[in-house]
Amino acid sequence: MEPRLNFYTANPDVMKVLGALEQRIAKSGLDKPLVDLVRLRTSQINGCAFCLDMHFTDAVKGGEQTRRLATLSAWRETPFFSDRERAALAWTEAVTLVADTHVPDAVWEGIRPHFTPEALVDLTLLVTTINTWNRFALAFRKMPV
Repeated sequence: MEPRLNFYTANPDVMKVLGALEQRIAKSGLDKPLVDLVRLRTSQINGCAFCLDMHFTDAVKGGEQTRRLATLSAWRETPFFSDRERAALAWTEAVTLVADTHVPDAVWEGIRPHFTPEALVDLTLLVTTINTWNRFALAFRKMPV
């Protein structure tokens, strides 16, 4: 595959908007390991090689265990994730696959005990933002470096 377009230079104003969303996520209070897991899981679902490479690297640099990262796509079948992380991963998958899932009530009920309303909005912003980045990277064929 060849890159199609450098979206950073093609429309810097849009990239500033996405950068502002990233700044809000950084200020959200969501813990960094959870943010890394959500970004990586979303990128797995979407098949975004650029984002998978970047977020795996970021997670390892942040101290995440490679064992957890290696089993992230099978998080339901491993003992490596907390109940809070599991709820966030279920939410991540449902929101990412919204056309198929319509975010089921069971996923909603599962996440509510683990996040405040404000944190749940922040988590949803995180999920939708990484989905946006994935779509830009996939559409314009951004390659890992």
